[in-house]
Amino acid sequence: MIILPSAYFGSVEYWAELVQGGDEVVIDIGENYVKRSERNRTEIMTSGGIMQLSVQLAHANRPRQPMRTMRVDYSKRWQHQHLVAIESAYRSSPYYDYYGERFTHLFAEHWHKLVDLNMATLKEICAVLRIAVPRISEEYIVASAEDIDLRDKGRTSHFEAEPYVQVFSDRLPFAPNLSIFDLIMCEGPEAINILRRAKLRV
Repeated sequence: MIILPSAYFGSVEYWAELVQGGDEVVIDIGENYVKRSERNRTEIMTSGGIMQLSVQLAHANRPRQPMRTMRVDYSKRWQHQHLVAIESAYRSSPYYDYYGERFTHLFAEHWHKLVDLNMATLKEICAVLRIAVPRISEEYIVASAEDIDLRDKGRTSHFEAEPYVQVFSDRLPFAPNLSIFDLIMCEGPEAINILRRAKLRV
């Protein structure tokens, strides 16, 4: 079994694990929330370099909060900020006209829980990649020695991404592990094959 956390869009590495893991993948929403992780963050490439987009959460600093209970905070205009950043960064990408609206509409909806927002992004990405939505566990999964537990953000990664042409590749170096949004906007239907060819573990 390959255990992944719930993610806001998720990185290229996250999706390579999910695609290559197939039926062995389970997304654990029964775990506790981990700060400063892709559970509520994703990274995109802008003309000025890598930008981190974070979903604002209510009481995010409280310890040991169940992921299922994390509420989205709208006291700051994070949705507007994310939408403007994404449109500015990717409107000239090869596949924005094909896939952009599948994601940008998510920023107009009011999400009470982070897991609901993450599930919506998960389903849209699976639809674009034409893969099945993975299993979801609402109970915390106790990993066995045979399982591959990818919930620990401090783990050592051996991920090697296959380079692809990014929007600002004429002026910025390749960034190997941005949001899956970057890969989809730049490579479209070829994204799934890049994920299948990615090197994940030694």
